[in-house]
Amino acid sequence: MTRVAAVDCGTNSIRLLIHDDEAGEISRRNTIVRLGQGVDETGRFAESAIARTRAALESYVEEMQRENVSRVRMVATSATRDASNRDAFFEMSRDLLGQIEPGVGAEVISGEEEAALSFRGATADIDEGRGPFCVIDLGGGSTEFVMEVESTIRALSTQMGCVRMTERFMHSDPATESETQAARRYIRQRVHEALAAVPLASAREVIGCAGTFTTLSALAQGLDVYDAERIHMSELSFDDMRVMTAYVRSQTAEQRRANSVVHAGRADVIGSGAVIVEELMDVIEREAGVSSFVISEKDILDGIVAELDQD
Repeated sequence: MTRVAAVDCGTNSIRLLIHDDEAGEISRRNTIVRLGQGVDETGRFAESAIARTRAALESYVEEMQRENVSRVRMVATSATRDASNRDAFFEMSRDLLGQIEPGVGAEVISGEEEAALSFRGATADIDEGRGPFCVIDLGGGSTEFVMEVESTIRALSTQMGCVRMTERFMHSDPATESETQAARRYIRQRVHEALAAVPLASAREVIGCAGTFTTLSALAQGLDVYDAERIHMSELSFDDMRVMTAYVRSQTAEQRRANSVVHAGRADVIGSGAVIVEELMDVIEREAGVSSFVISEKDILDGIVAELDQD
């Protein structure tokens, strides 16, 4: 019996998946730490952000020890690539993860590797006959677009995410029309970059993963509590999604936070995520003729675990 763990530290959250090669998924956790808070403006991690991340990772390591995890891989994405004081973050990760597997610390991975791992995880539970698939992983600092074309991964990581858009453009609560339009112009430029790298027009299904997509699915389904089983592989029409994104954008962070399916740490940035989703829908309809999202709860963590299980 082999028990492994995957940790993904992004701009907004740090997440854990513990998996057993016989028993399957043991634990899946998500903690909003906002590691990338202010990085877009200052180029550095705030000390308070590193402290929040350390506390969450300490908790994860304690759980790994209780569950007798023998191998672990931690990846760090958009915010970590951008921060000038990233060495402090890596030293902290080595101190903690070394308790599970000596010498292991967080790894900076390219946006393209991030996308490939996300693709593997996000498509794990969908019939491959429904493809070709385009997986869109909408994070806090970046959004990855990835497709598999003739057994070759085609991917691009774009510098747009719900935290980055909030800090750069959408400062009011809720965002003003002029702030939203400025964000839209920037998003359209990034999506245009993605179209040049990924053959979206050939996609038959578009799979959305990460917190903005899963939260919007929970809201659109009218769930009273966040239910990962009902969210995973749910299919939402663009018409229904547009109703929900407009509603979310109209709310204040406090109003969003009052909804039990919206994580408190996501309430102030999901409005920006909704704008990204709206721009994506327009392009997907135009380029691919697709009119719905399949929402996946599985993502880069599941891709990492699959690789660890193979080694």
